[in-house]
Amino acid sequence: MSRSPERARWRGWLAARFDAMLRRARSDPDGVVRIGARQIYILPTRFGLVFGAVLLVMLLGSLNYQNNLGLLFTFFLAAVALLAMHHAWFNLLGLELQARPGAAVFAGESARFTLSVRGRGRRTRADLRLSGAEDAAAPLAVPAGEQSGCALVVTTRRRGWQPLGEVRVETCHPLGLFRAWCHTLPRAASLVYPTPAPLAPPPPGAGAGARALPQGAGAGLEDYAGARDYRHGDSPRHLDWKAYARERGLLTKQFEGEQGHELWIDWAALATVDPETRLAELARQLLDAAAAGARFGLRLPGVEEPLAAGEAQLQRCLTRLALFGLEGGDGH
Repeated sequence: MSRSPERARWRGWLAARFDAMLRRARSDPDGVVRIGARQIYILPTRFGLVFGAVLLVMLLGSLNYQNNLGLLFTFFLAAVALLAMHHAWFNLLGLELQARPGAAVFAGESARFTLSVRGRGRRTRADLRLSGAEDAAAPLAVPAGEQSGCALVVTTRRRGWQPLGEVRVETCHPLGLFRAWCHTLPRAASLVYPTPAPLAPPPPGAGAGARALPQGAGAGLEDYAGARDYRHGDSPRHLDWKAYARERGLLTKQFEGEQGHELWIDWAALATVDPETRLAELARQLLDAAAAGARFGLRLPGVEEPLAAGEAQLQRCLTRLALFGLEGGDGH
């Protein structure tokens, strides 16, 4: 039993050393990854190994029977294989990769990253395959002097910044005999908001006579004011299921009665002990206040977002929640 922790420690050390030995292509200060000669790895594919075995058999047979024509054909095929190896290597050399994050998402959703690939020189780069830890893009080709793009998604698990992580660029062009690949580290991160709680206590009103939003409300509760398209975070209690059954799509009912009120979404007003649960409840209150069209502000320890209304205010407040208490974020 005592050997197990020691063995795990050695495995971790070996894995870390191996990871440090990998020659990754990293982003320049301008955010572009440029693949150089020392960052490209190349090995035969399974088909390439079979092809090499066939060449070996042909060589032995030609030498045994002193067949000059067989030797000529064997060396010709070997020369073709060597050319394929060089072309596979040159297919990656000089590629430039740049990643851009998509819109912010809530924890648990998939963050989308757009990658642009440009090839320097006058060669068309064919059969390029980009893959991340969880996703792989379809093969793409980059015409000479132009750029092509693809997208990769990463599943988010916690709030804050979600980096794209390592992206592997590989190719088997031109004959599939060799696989050349490179490990790249693009500098790109997507913002992840905390997952909103299903229900949250009503926030206190800011002005005299102002009422708080009811618990879980996506809009006021007095008078029905029509329906709008569903937005992530809307309360399930206000979904128009009858319209959904008529195949009109997922709609959210809107109510009047809370429009124009000023609300403060306040960390200190919640009694929840767990900080992450409290942030989830604050996110729910923000979504409800924005859906109601109210003017709202956010108060966190050491941070205050002034009163305002609209989608931009909602994004500012959710960003405060996403980065609260994290290194380099709000709350420090």
